[in-house]
Amino acid sequence: MAFTIVKYEEHYKERWDQFVINNSVNGTFLQTWNFLDYHPKGRFKDASVLVMQGSNIVAVVPACDTEEDGKRCFFSHKGSTFGGIVISKEKYDISTMEELFPCLEEYLRLEGYERAFFKNTSDIFSEKSSDLLDYYFYKNNYDYCNELSFFIDCGKMPEDIISGWFATRRRGYRNSLKSDLSFKRIETDEEIADFYEVLCKNLKKFESTPVHTLDELLEFKHSRLAEEVDFYGAYLGDKLVAGTMLFYFGKQVLHTQYLAQDVDYAKFYTMNYLDYEVIRLAREKGFSKFSFGISTEERGKVLNTTLALFKEGFGCDYCLNRSYTKNFG
Repeated sequence: MAFTIVKYEEHYKERWDQFVINNSVNGTFLQTWNFLDYHPKGRFKDASVLVMQGSNIVAVVPACDTEEDGKRCFFSHKGSTFGGIVISKEKYDISTMEELFPCLEEYLRLEGYERAFFKNTSDIFSEKSSDLLDYYFYKNNYDYCNELSFFIDCGKMPEDIISGWFATRRRGYRNSLKSDLSFKRIETDEEIADFYEVLCKNLKKFESTPVHTLDELLEFKHSRLAEEVDFYGAYLGDKLVAGTMLFYFGKQVLHTQYLAQDVDYAKFYTMNYLDYEVIRLAREKGFSKFSFGISTEERGKVLNTTLALFKEGFGCDYCLNRSYTKNFG
């Protein structure tokens, strides 16, 4: 039975989310509408589609209708770290790929898109390797770009965590122990507001601001992503001096969405202390991997070397976040 492309409508929400979480090889909560709907209506022009075979979902593609370099672009949803093609466990095979790509491209051309941009889920967050998807993007003449991401394999982590670190990171952590720092979960609205203040102060030196508002973080914590989001902090007495917002990807990956310190307290090596405690937490909670995220900009063309070397110092492995683009005109 041939595939058909169906535009996403709200009545598909439950089926879409169920498919992404339970029936796909590379879906995460970041591609569910439970997550994507936190964005206010009108922020993005939605272009998301479902690939159907009869009444069965073969794949979903969260996307926006936008413009890039003067071309109308079908763009992996800008409200999520990963968009891309989220594919069914039962249909992740060559026969499906042979039909899916021409079907999707024909739809995009008929809809008037001149370019497509797909930002796929990194392998460390996926149930299976994305090599087959990657091959079919190559086979269909897509250009690609890579973002460099850093993670720790908790299964290979030494019992003495810092023994796997570079000397500079070990020294920083040992220096942090000279101060009366403590580590605890951030739970109340007031504590999350304190964390947000530290985060904003930290990003200000880079002339940047958080992707999320304080109200959005509170919504994540208390309702929308209560099972997937958590906050922890390093305290000096009663003062929050560093903090992190964590994303839980099942029991597979603990990801640091934000890591920030109050620069006025950097002399206490608060970030080294916080990183140690969060890495230890990942192992204690049984996660297979601990993710620091990317250290690249401009779709991977620019490496933030200072940040990359800092992360590398914790004994990290490397993985790629791969995106694909193709012009139709």
